[in-house]
Amino acid sequence: MVNLGLSKVDDAVAAKHPGLQRYAACQSCAFMKGTASFILVGSSVGSYAVTRWETQKCSDLWLLLETGKVPDRSPPQVSIPEEPKGPEKTKYGDIMG
Repeated sequence: MVNLGLSKVDDAVAAKHPGLQRYAACQSCAFMKGTASFILVGSSVGSYAVTRWETQKCSDLWLLLETGKVPDRSPPQVSIPEEPKGPEKTKYGDIMG
């Protein structure tokens, strides 16, 4: 049996997901880091940020273990619209300049 938080995961399910033990350990560590940061810093916002950051790393680890790929977390490329060349015309035929 693999412990995942307070619940236990059946061996048959754990056998289908060999990375479950590592993921559970990662999540436990993330929770402990968040708790420690709350105790040391005394800020719930700081504690949330630490826990969120560490949990995101655990999610990435899980996806890597399950799919063999690391998710792309880079922001999407925003295309800059090209400026029109020459004067524009309105739908009424007026030239804007």
